[in-house]
Amino acid sequence: MISWKGRQVLQRDDRLFRLIKAFARVVLSRFYRIEIVGQDRLPPKAAFVLLPKHQRWQDIPIIALAAPRPLYYVAKHELFANPLTRWFLASLGGIPLNRDEPIKSRESIRTVMAALKSGEGVVVFPEGTYYLNRMGPGKPGLVRLIIGRTAAPLIPAGLRYREGKGKTEVHVCFGAPIYPDASGPSRSALDRVMREIAVLSGLEEA
Repeated sequence: MISWKGRQVLQRDDRLFRLIKAFARVVLSRFYRIEIVGQDRLPPKAAFVLLPKHQRWQDIPIIALAAPRPLYYVAKHELFANPLTRWFLASLGGIPLNRDEPIKSRESIRTVMAALKSGEGVVVFPEGTYYLNRMGPGKPGLVRLIIGRTAAPLIPAGLRYREGKGKTEVHVCFGAPIYPDASGPSRSALDRVMREIAVLSGLEEA
């Protein structure tokens, strides 16, 4: 259970998460061969913010398979429009975010901060949407809030997809933790993260 100032704001269903993760592992193994590097760079118990490259929708289940512990995922609010879908995504750790109207995401931001204060790992795709085989610009809004309110490390992650005659090879590489200075410019921290993501993904910076 994740709470904020004494009231519950989110509760991931870890039993459902493990069930869906096992199912996803079986299904994805038919189409993808996943190689993971740097898994030990994810803190086993402490809070962290994972900032992966966003290539395609499959990134989300692949990150879930690559990470050694359950995570929370910030996703666009449109995915939560349907009540049943909203329940399912929230049960798996999904947190809706309205990037166009941040005022409507105050509850979601509180949830992100509560999760980090509870020692959870939170996934934020800094590009905000898919940029296949190229880097998109980093969006500083949520990252700026996190840097200003917690000391959680930022962990960049690269994803590379290699199509072939058989299974698609996916290379997931977790980078070294970055500890930004809360008193310094958050834009500089995000720029450093984006450079690391580009290197880990084998791409040029945007």
